[in-house]
Amino acid sequence: MLNVNRRLNSSFNHKRIYRLMRSIKLTSVIRKKRRKYIYSTPQITAKNVLNRDFMANKPNEKWLTDVTEFKLTNGKKAYLSAILDLGDNSIVSYVLGYSNNNKLVFDTLDKAIANNPAAEPLFHSDRGFQV
Repeated sequence: MLNVNRRLNSSFNHKRIYRLMRSIKLTSVIRKKRRKYIYSTPQITAKNVLNRDFMANKPNEKWLTDVTEFKLTNGKKAYLSAILDLGDNSIVSYVLGYSNNNKLVFDTLDKAIANNPAAEPLFHSDRGFQV
């Protein structure tokens, strides 16, 4: 609701928004997050060089990456792997795929390097799960 009101610069009541959504058969799906934390030993944990400093003075100085899962209407899942440049908040590269694997992530990185061959950024990723 807050996002709708912010975008439209208005203050609609949440019940009205629900009523309008229901009239066009639009529903939101909020799934319960599974708590799966994999403890790691210091031998496999990389040093935190970025140290939560999410500011960059120029493009191609710091890149962030992550993979997002989308549930499609046919019941399948799609995965979006993207690299964000902190210098100008632009997407350096992205790849869509039907499986969350290392190939998806490496294809995204290969595409970013091909598009920016002279770049030598600090590359930061979370400890995601790729099969």
